[in-house]
Amino acid sequence: MGLTAAVLAIDAGNSKTDVALLTADGEVLATARGGGFRPPTVGVEAAVDELAGAVARARATAGVGSVSHVSACLANADLPVEEERLAAALAARRWGASVEVRNDTFAILRAGVAEPRGVAVVCGAGINCVGMRPDGRTARFPALGRVSGDWGGGWGLAEEALWHAARAEDGRGGPTELARTLPAHFGLGSMYALIEALHLGHVERVRHHELTPVLFATAARGDAVACSIVDRLAGEVVTMAAVALSRLDLLREETPVLLGGGVLTAGHRRLDDGVRELLAARAPKAVPRVVTASPVLGAALLGLDRVGALPAARERARAHWEP
Repeated sequence: MGLTAAVLAIDAGNSKTDVALLTADGEVLATARGGGFRPPTVGVEAAVDELAGAVARARATAGVGSVSHVSACLANADLPVEEERLAAALAARRWGASVEVRNDTFAILRAGVAEPRGVAVVCGAGINCVGMRPDGRTARFPALGRVSGDWGGGWGLAEEALWHAARAEDGRGGPTELARTLPAHFGLGSMYALIEALHLGHVERVRHHELTPVLFATAARGDAVACSIVDRLAGEVVTMAAVALSRLDLLREETPVLLGGGVLTAGHRRLDDGVRELLAARAPKAVPRVVTASPVLGAALLGLDRVGALPAARERARAHWEP
């Protein structure tokens, strides 16, 4: 019949999925990787099918017959109602006796703290923030883009840079080197040429994210407009963190604020310094820290929390990903 695993941990992002099986004492029995999790694009069932392949490979490697709890941190689970629907879809696969689905930002948060207490801000393709306390209280935002009041993330930064660069070239805005550096990235000589290429599909829209590093490089050379965009992002990161801390009554307590995602872990000095300076002013007790641990560790720790594992089990699991 095979072994029984205490936790099936799943961290599923837009581009990849990581799966791990753990015992109650934190031993990692097997891991596997799969493709991205994109239910808005392919539908829930097809997206869960993508998870199923990685889950099956991990179970086969470990020789696991049954699982006590499934802890899944999933991209595109932005609202509680979406978490509930995805939990039902995973429960239907009968991978474990119980299932809990959370937004994948919770995995970043839990991976970076010794106990489920703190706030995490993630800035990758988009931007999101969550917070939690050991008593189960959480703070979160819808994180659906401009419609839910969000600004930032790699996609938003690229759009903002393009807007300023276009206006700089045609005279509606002030001068900025972005009018040269953005089209140059694609081998083009002007913003007009880049606008035309984007509009006609000669440069695919999905390549917008390539312009985010160009923005930061331009800011690093002192361009005032590029610097203003980076500074605005720092302010947005701190605003989200401070609001989450306030909602959880953590502003007056020393509390970790974890920074994750490609933009916040890339080592952009102006952004990093700005976040720390603004956070010190708005939340002096906050302790900012960049999280580089694998997010599946966070999903595993959340699962071990749920099954009542001892602290030693959580440390054993952490040692697997952070030797």
